[in-house]
Amino acid sequence: MNLAICGVGRLKAGPERQLAERYLERAGKLAQRLGFSGPRVVEIAESRARDETTRKHEEAVGLAAKSAGALRIALDQRGQNLTSAEFAELLGKHRASGVKGITFIIGGADGLAPEILEAAHQAMSFGAMTLPHQLVRIVLLEQIYRALTIQSGHPYHRA
Repeated sequence: MNLAICGVGRLKAGPERQLAERYLERAGKLAQRLGFSGPRVVEIAESRARDETTRKHEEAVGLAAKSAGALRIALDQRGQNLTSAEFAELLGKHRASGVKGITFIIGGADGLAPEILEAAHQAMSFGAMTLPHQLVRIVLLEQIYRALTIQSGHPYHRA
């Protein structure tokens, strides 16, 4: 099963990018042994439109195009809070059911357009606090890595 993250904006060079790449590499090595491919990260350009509604819609077009055909999980503060173990179980359940791919969708500074949230199979949250979209990507990559370690019995996750 393919794992992908489709997010608005680019991580610029620096400590945030280094941390994201660290978890991306770790998850990639472990994923292959567990029947996953990826994760891969697809970056969508931030809209330069003047109003929020137009920005969100323009970004939604790119997000929808890059996540077509995959089971979509939107990252949204109003989404479901999962424990790391529940997240690992979710990935394993979808892999076992024959889902070909999951794409996690991260909006830009304005969040996700309603049409993306409606098209998503589910919405997931890392809590009620607003986080920068670049930080959400890092946390998601770490949680994907953690979920894979849970599935493999690796001692990284200590609950």
